[in-house]
Amino acid sequence: MPIAELNHQGIYFEDSGGSGPALILAHGFLMDSRMFDAQVQALAPAFRVIRWDARGFGRTRWDGKPFDLYDSASDCIALLDHLGIRQAVVGGMSQGGYCALRVALRYPDRVRALVLMSTRGTIDEPEVRAGYLQTRDLWGTPGATENIIQYLAGGIIGDSRFHSPWLDRWRQTPKDHFVAAINNLTDRDDIRPRLGDIRCPAIVFHGTDDTGIPPSEGELLHKSLPGSTRLVLVPGAAHAANLTHPDAVNPPLVEFLRSHA
Repeated sequence: MPIAELNHQGIYFEDSGGSGPALILAHGFLMDSRMFDAQVQALAPAFRVIRWDARGFGRTRWDGKPFDLYDSASDCIALLDHLGIRQAVVGGMSQGGYCALRVALRYPDRVRALVLMSTRGTIDEPEVRAGYLQTRDLWGTPGATENIIQYLAGGIIGDSRFHSPWLDRWRQTPKDHFVAAINNLTDRDDIRPRLGDIRCPAIVFHGTDDTGIPPSEGELLHKSLPGSTRLVLVPGAAHAANLTHPDAVNPPLVEFLRSHA
């Protein structure tokens, strides 16, 4: 397996290769890099697409220590360094979008443009955060875990035709991985006051039926980023719009990359 030893982690990644402009993609909570299969198929070989598994998820070997989104941003940059890529379009879905925004804030010279999917620059409302923490505490409890999985599948993926194989992967998530990953989300800082500092081109995607992060947050993100050129609302899509509705996501993504990559 392609594992890069970076920041004391064994980061799993896939690189489509080629000489085209580079796009690096970070996945959402409970997902892994395989959620971008349809984007790799559409973009390669014209673009070099790198995708990676965040700490606590997928095939990355996490060291078991607490981490935050700036650690993930550091992992992203370390992976680009490992691959000899000086500058890339940086993208992500939900949690991956939180990471991409912080990459742009901390390492602006490394970011050619941003691709932001189903994400936000604000922190969660108190009631939403409380729900995350309750879910965190119940994970691993007999009976409760399966109920949580079914609930999250509806919110994250939506269309049941796309639930397999994700639900089986979620069932294998250890308690310590789940706890650290939830804490990574609930403890994040509010970067809305700093979004105006991100000057690079950006495109924002959001499902119209997203209940995890409402479409209004995508609209706010689009308006708050000076370089955001387009907001793409994906009709009928839940949270993982790029997974369930690639035919609506990929064409504007290709158009954006041709202009800004």
